[in-house]
Amino acid sequence: MSSNKISSIAQNIKKKRKELGLSQDKLSKRADVAYNTVVKIESGENSNPTIETLRKIAKALNTAVDELIR
Repeated sequence: MSSNKISSIAQNIKKKRKELGLSQDKLSKRADVAYNTVVKIESGENSNPTIETLRKIAKALNTAVDELIR
């Protein structure tokens, strides 16, 4: 994936998380992924999150994976 795509994933997750009033910690618990994983994805440091991680985050954000990767 290009870095542009990653930044959009990071931005989309962050935007959706903030819309729901969730902290990164709360999202990590809801999604059952490590807090560090959420931080790294949102910061763009983790430029290649697994589809499974994206599925868990999407579910926790009540959205579709497609919405996160646009």
